[in-house]
Amino acid sequence: MISHPMQTTPAVKVPPITIYSTPTCGYCHMAKEYLTSKNIPFTDIDVSADRAKAQEMITKTGQMGVPVIDVGGKIIIGFDKRKLDEYLGLGND
Repeated sequence: MISHPMQTTPAVKVPPITIYSTPTCGYCHMAKEYLTSKNIPFTDIDVSADRAKAQEMITKTGQMGVPVIDVGGKIIIGFDKRKLDEYLGLGND
């Protein structure tokens, strides 16, 4: 599990974010790069290395695909920038 601390405080208060990912997932990298570009902190969980967290992800979503992004209890399957912005209260750019 890797936490990515913020460099600066974002303009809006954001809920805790967890990304369930694997090292080889391109969409996982895109999601993490997007959040990093917005200075939004998140916890990255490599489900290929943590079976308990992989099971946690499956329990939350009913499926095994990554990325799964948990935004304060709201689940996004895949990298859906519009939904991520909506859940974070950010404007689309």
